Amino acid sequence: MAEDIIRIKSISELHQVLDHDKPKHPLISVINASEISLKKEMEGKKASADLYYVGLKSSECGMMYGRHHYDFEEGILVFTAPNQVVAATSEMDINTSEGWMLFFHPDLIRPFPLGENIEHFTFFSYDTHEALHLSDDEKHTLNDCVSRIKKEYEERIDNHSQKVIVSSLELLLHYCSRFYERQFNTRMAQNKDIVAKMEQVLKDYFSTGQLTEYGPPSIQYCAEKIHLSANYLSDLLKKETGRSAKDHINDFLIEKAKNKLLSTQDSIGEIAYMLGFNYPHYFSRLFKAKTGLTPQQYREIN
Repeated sequence: MAEDIIRIKSISELHQVLDHDKPKHPLISVINASEISLKKEMEGKKASADLYYVGLKSSECGMMYGRHHYDFEEGILVFTAPNQVVAATSEMDINTSEGWMLFFHPDLIRPFPLGENIEHFTFFSYDTHEALHLSDDEKHTLNDCVSRIKKEYEERIDNHSQKVIVSSLELLLHYCSRFYERQFNTRMAQNKDIVAKMEQVLKDYFSTGQLTEYGPPSIQYCAEKIHLSANYLSDLLKKETGRSAKDHINDFLIEKAKNKLLSTQDSIGEIAYMLGFNYPHYFSRLFKAKTGLTPQQYREIN
């Protein structure tokens, strides 16, 4: 029997589940974390919402996001996208936690460029252990953005309100992108270790024959081997090396292809199948995109 999950479709339903006052705006809400209590019977209950979530917690608050447990510490910012599953791991009284919880429905941003660009804010798909750790100055900056959003929908709702709210929300997300970039920069030693692990995952995949049997590895496969989310891995590699996870996988394939082209008499089709391509023309297209030459031209020139 499938496990029961509380489904939350709107901001109003969210407030009901949290036993909170009725929302001031139908599509966005900022909730003071200190005003939220979770009763004992909610412990272990799972919920999934049709909402985006950005949450700043400055004291311990045990939660499960997907399969991962996370205890929020000071200055931790966590993001979730619609339909991700969360669960409380312990009961919580009012005034136990500090910080804020910002929820917004996708309908809020659909009429604006942010509606199409929201997918570029890939941190909504990061795992919880990839949360953003904030400095005091960074917290103040984000707190100001959130305060402006809340003030706008509480004090006035007119023809300009939605545009002002979405603009402030987009500013908040751009700041988050900047702060994540700072976090990547300040963890260079750890990042270099992840780059090395990525290369080892690809080597192991090739040496064990999985490339021929299953085709090129997916970004998700590589990320799981390194214990990261796919988006976080790709963003980190892009920042550290200038190449995304997909680029790393394709570049690895092209290097193997070059070796085969110059060290064997195998046909282009045989090499393509050996590298996990079901259709040789896909292999040839990728090879030319990466090198500017077809596999045959590369073999002849070298």
